[in-house]
Amino acid sequence: MKNTIYVFGNPDLEIDSLPLRILPNLQSCFPEIAFIVLDPNEEWTIPEEMVMIDTVVGIKKLTVFNDLKHFIEAPRVSVHDFDAFFNLIYLQKLGKLKKIKIFGLPTETKEDEALESLTKELKRWHTENRIHSQGTE
Repeated sequence: MKNTIYVFGNPDLEIDSLPLRILPNLQSCFPEIAFIVLDPNEEWTIPEEMVMIDTVVGIKKLTVFNDLKHFIEAPRVSVHDFDAFFNLIYLQKLGKLKKIKIFGLPTETKEDEALESLTKELKRWHTENRIHSQGTE
């Protein structure tokens, strides 16, 4: 069974499109991982551990987050402002989101730098995940 990583981003916004721009390279580097692009406004199937890639405002380098408490909730002014973070918080409150890992990319990172740092982290994660799953079979 393939490991799955969910990818978020908005192709229409430069500041939020980095994960989508590097996605083809990630798919080539990691054919054994299923990368699935999710829309924050659609219903999601939630795995035991949700692993995702998204841009994160306010960080200077790739950061791996294991908890949503590291994020500040954006103010809501209309129903059009719902985003991935709101959906994650909601799913966590419902008890559907048990475990999360977010590979956060800074908004100001160049594609080649983002790809290099993310590839290193994904190799580490994939190796650890493979060892862990082999031990539970």
